[in-house]
Amino acid sequence: MAKMRAVQVARAGGTLELVERDVPEPERGEVRVRVEACGVCHSDSFTVEGQMPGISFPRIPGHEIAGVIDAIGAGVVGWRTGQRVGVGWFGGHCGHCEPCRRGWLIDCRNLRIPGISYDGGYAEAMVAPADALAAIPDELGAAEAAPLLCAGVTTFDALRHSGAMPGDVVAILGIGGLGHLGVQFANKLGFRTVAIARGADQEALSRKLGADHFIDDATEDVSAALNRLGGARAVLATVTSAEAMTSAIDGLAVRGRLVVVGVDAKPIQVSPLQLIGASRSIVGHASGASIDSQDTLAFSSLSGVRPMIETMPLAHGAEAYARMMRGKAHFRMVLTMA
Repeated sequence: MAKMRAVQVARAGGTLELVERDVPEPERGEVRVRVEACGVCHSDSFTVEGQMPGISFPRIPGHEIAGVIDAIGAGVVGWRTGQRVGVGWFGGHCGHCEPCRRGWLIDCRNLRIPGISYDGGYAEAMVAPADALAAIPDELGAAEAAPLLCAGVTTFDALRHSGAMPGDVVAILGIGGLGHLGVQFANKLGFRTVAIARGADQEALSRKLGADHFIDDATEDVSAALNRLGGARAVLATVTSAEAMTSAIDGLAVRGRLVVVGVDAKPIQVSPLQLIGASRSIVGHASGASIDSQDTLAFSSLSGVRPMIETMPLAHGAEAYARMMRGKAHFRMVLTMA
């Protein structure tokens, strides 16, 4: 049987190691993707640490996968060998739970996730259900496309469903792996874009990415600064700090929304009066289904939105993961297979 290189974790809490594995074969309804690039995401720690229910080991992490279809299983319609495709956090849905029946595929109660439900993209090849695929435009390189399949779709889809309209004030809270894409998308969607970050040294980058205004939350009252701009129709919270999210709530305009995509186990502090008095709301937003990833890729290709990436070869997968976990990536680490 043909062999491939892969980076796997053998047990929960184990270390990432480069190994040789059999090249997987697609079953009915699946395709095999020859991986060209795979992003390294903080959520890969769920795999490495064994934090998701039902995960089995050994497991290959990775859910920001860009490559080419090189084998198709029985029953797959609409995809062809040689086609450029991506697979993101959304790795397949059951089709029979209530959210699926209502078309809320990303909220599937039996959602499959690459690198968790099955082997992911830290490998030269992987197999995925056909319903997890997103077409990649020719204008996007594989290393550019990979982070858009998680960080990209998360921010783009959240913004386009935020209720904001072109010309509205929209703030991006945090300029990191998610936020640097959020600023670009907000600008290209026609919003009056506000970047909120810690430290005046972040202003130049924020404006380069497309921010019209910058708020330094280390020295300024975030809500007061937003209110001087008329209040935010939406604040996209990409930071992993509930305290920072709390500080922005009073800066929401009437019927404004705090859209939460950054994860923190601590609670956001808000009183009913803060919400009721101006009909504000706080909502969480999951990533997006495969068609949302495809929309993200297409919009990025057309508008010029690109992730800021650092690449490393697959053999350095453990090093790339460690760099990301230490917060040293600027802003997304991507493994390449060449």
